[in-house]
Amino acid sequence: MATRRILLEDDPMLRKISKPVTIFDSNLKELIKDMISTMRKEDGAGLAGIQVGVLKRVFIVADKNETVAVINPEIIKQSGHYKSQVEGCLSLPGKVGLVDRPNEVVAKFQNENGEWVERTFVGFIAKAFCHEFDHLNGILYKDRATMMFDSYEDYDKYLKSKKKKEQK
Repeated sequence: MATRRILLEDDPMLRKISKPVTIFDSNLKELIKDMISTMRKEDGAGLAGIQVGVLKRVFIVADKNETVAVINPEIIKQSGHYKSQVEGCLSLPGKVGLVDRPNEVVAKFQNENGEWVERTFVGFIAKAFCHEFDHLNGILYKDRATMMFDSYEDYDKYLKSKKKKEQK
């Protein structure tokens, strides 16, 4: 497993639409291992192929319980609502934004062996799924954000200010 370089927000590659995966071989499995290694090293919750310079419809999502490799995904249904939840991205280090995402996503995708899977993602991993799915279509979370912050410190200041206003 190798750690790959993550492209940053000003890289035009991140705005490209990823191509379907058609070959399920050892190269794909190695890419997935590298992406997992890179994501974990950077303490992320997901990583799309495009973020490491691979223009393929593949991403990884993780929560505290599992890590899932997702290939050629389709979103079948979305429901529920995570309103203005804080979100970050390994391609926008340090920055955070408030993004509305569904609480539940039903998706169809292929696993690393090319087998089709239909699965429901709920809660945090549903949010991560949508974030990574957007990457496949050249969309960054900042495009969907209702508010952006240059750091977690700025976000914390915003929360404290908001709480003070609500108490008045």
